[in-house]
Amino acid sequence: MKAIIQDRFGSAKVLTLADVPMPELRPTDLLVRVRAAGVNRADILQREGFYEGQHFGESALLGLEVAGEVVAVGSDVRDLTPGTRIMAIVGGGAYAEYARVDRGMAVEVPDGLDDIAAAATMESFVTAVEAVHHLAVLSTGQMVLVHAAAGGIGSACVQLGAALGLRVLATTSARRRTDVLGLGAAAVFDRDPALWETAVREATAGAGVHAVIDFVGGATLGPNLRSLRPGGTLVQVGILSGEAEATIPLNLLLHNHLRLQGTVMKSRSVQEKRAMVRRFAEVALPLLAQAQFRPPVYSVLPLEQAAEAHRLMEQGGGFGKIVLVMT
Repeated sequence: MKAIIQDRFGSAKVLTLADVPMPELRPTDLLVRVRAAGVNRADILQREGFYEGQHFGESALLGLEVAGEVVAVGSDVRDLTPGTRIMAIVGGGAYAEYARVDRGMAVEVPDGLDDIAAAATMESFVTAVEAVHHLAVLSTGQMVLVHAAAGGIGSACVQLGAALGLRVLATTSARRRTDVLGLGAAAVFDRDPALWETAVREATAGAGVHAVIDFVGGATLGPNLRSLRPGGTLVQVGILSGEAEATIPLNLLLHNHLRLQGTVMKSRSVQEKRAMVRRFAEVALPLLAQAQFRPPVYSVLPLEQAAEAHRLMEQGGGFGKIVLVMT
């Protein structure tokens, strides 16, 4: 089968299309003919060597989410049959014509959702459910601040929060403000911390938000904690800034009884990922089936242009997900 490979860590130019062996099916697996695959920031980190070559027991190929058609099932799978359309999280291997998918990480594609939208759904909305619903533990009417709200996961957090009855404040670039408002945000602020920290204080009459979902890291840590009301939670999902080191104002953390929670999907165990997908199926999948939201898609490229897809993501400024399709 055809797949995207790399023979070394480096820039997007290390990605090439090649023939590779078909995945080996395990008892709890599905073999899926990939129709589309989502591109994620973790793919770039893997390409650059951030994970130091670790595959966490899964495929060494890039790609963490797929949409496609089941062509074979493992001996322990009883509830799905060949021909079923699924979308799924994978531990690697989505940038290929066929992918091995753990049954517990796959859900059937709702009617009315095409392959491209399905491929843009899982990584973003599974993570959004984890951050907004499971870790931040927010209730109807509470306020959440979502950073990088025009990106794949950020836009999912905004849509999910609005659908769950939260008051969503968001940050993004000035040219994406209207797009993010269209996702259901109550207010959208400039992504400069010096501007949004003041805007959040004014929007909450000085009380602060109940939770912050942050993908930026680095210098945003202090403003994030200062923007939380007592007892609030900061969920750190990514480090788009590239600044992994940050100073924690411990006096603020202690005095206001704040909670700092980190989360990343790629390094989680199979059992943890299955639990995350179950939570997604309970919380977000019914809303998706009712078309209460759809993942915005920024660009669609053929598999052989995976390097260009990575360059587009690194360039930034897009609205929604980048998706690779099989031709």
